[in-house]
Amino acid sequence: MTTSPRSPQTLKAGIILLNPVTTLVARIVVLQYNPDQLTRTLQVQASSGESGDRSEALRLKGPPVETFKLEAEIDAIDQLETAASTDTVIDVGIFPQLAALESLITPTSAQLYDSDALLRAGTVEIAPMEAPLALFVWSVQRVVPVRISEFSITEEAFDVSLNPIRAKVSLGMRVLSVNDLGFDHRGGKLFMAYLKNKEALALRSVSGSLGQLGLQAPP
Repeated sequence: MTTSPRSPQTLKAGIILLNPVTTLVARIVVLQYNPDQLTRTLQVQASSGESGDRSEALRLKGPPVETFKLEAEIDAIDQLETAASTDTVIDVGIFPQLAALESLITPTSAQLYDSDALLRAGTVEIAPMEAPLALFVWSVQRVVPVRISEFSITEEAFDVSLNPIRAKVSLGMRVLSVNDLGFDHRGGKLFMAYLKNKEALALRSVSGSLGQLGLQAPP
């Protein structure tokens, strides 16, 4: 049965990597399958903390620390059934997809060589290597700068050359806010756009009534 041309296109989730200097797109990682679930955690940044200061009870220090967790599947079995002998999947399985994901947390070989060259030249203080700015994309409503905080891969099936052909990737991501990047940074501006969009979405939520809560007037 063929799919109707009028059927809506199912969007994919993924991660966009921006060059940290030019902010140009360096790589786009599209997840092969959309994960079945996305876990979000928001840690409140209360001003009072555990101090119990009554004057600070309702004050916030900043936006909550938001984290995402998901499990993505990568599977080349269907591709192997129809692949030509020259196809990448025949040669190396899903190694390229896994390598692209690992690039989210791994310095490039060029960066490592440059750092070693500075060390050998006697440079007293070497700045840590800067990773690309990662943008987590889950629909147009959620495009947000993140830092990878957890990463694990479970390879579940292999071809005759021991190339992985099926794997699950668990990702944990921490949202980078203006507290992390500042307002002038490209990532900070993207976070503010993300926050403003959530505020706009909240305005579209239908407000309840006191009667629904069993009250005639505000307490």
